[in-house]
Amino acid sequence: MTSSPVSSTPILRRTLAWSAAAALVLALAAAGIGYAVDGMSGMWSGLIGVLLAFLFLGITAGSILFANRWFGDPIYVQLFFAIVLGGWLLKLGVFLVVMIILGGQPWISPMAFFLSIVAGVVLSLVVDMVVLMRMRLPNVSDIDLPTTNPEDERDADGPRGRGAADEER
Repeated sequence: MTSSPVSSTPILRRTLAWSAAAALVLALAAAGIGYAVDGMSGMWSGLIGVLLAFLFLGITAGSILFANRWFGDPIYVQLFFAIVLGGWLLKLGVFLVVMIILGGQPWISPMAFFLSIVAGVVLSLVVDMVVLMRMRLPNVSDIDLPTTNPEDERDADGPRGRGAADEER
């Protein structure tokens, strides 16, 4: 697999990998705490809440990574924003459907479900912060710098400007 020319790609990949590992740890903690507090319904509520938090936050990074495949294409900007907006609309739709389906279920522990989603979001933000603080991203990126100096090429054609007056003396 070739590396992407977009400088945000390694950051997003690392964020997704660290978030998956952190979500696994949080899922175990949420399941254990949920089971201790409210039995099996608390365990399942905690697991589902962490899963949803990771899913929703992963859709954004995944859609950006997917959109970066078209970097350099003449309509890259339009494709990028269409894909990312589509990901956000997908998250909104999935969220509404999941909340409608799970809202009236007797086996859901609302407090465990809510707290596990909040914990998943906070953990994801912490992972994002740590990854961004450790990664080095140049201030100016994703550009090609010139390999030659235009002034050197002009001087090779012959003296011009102030340099011509200096050579005649």
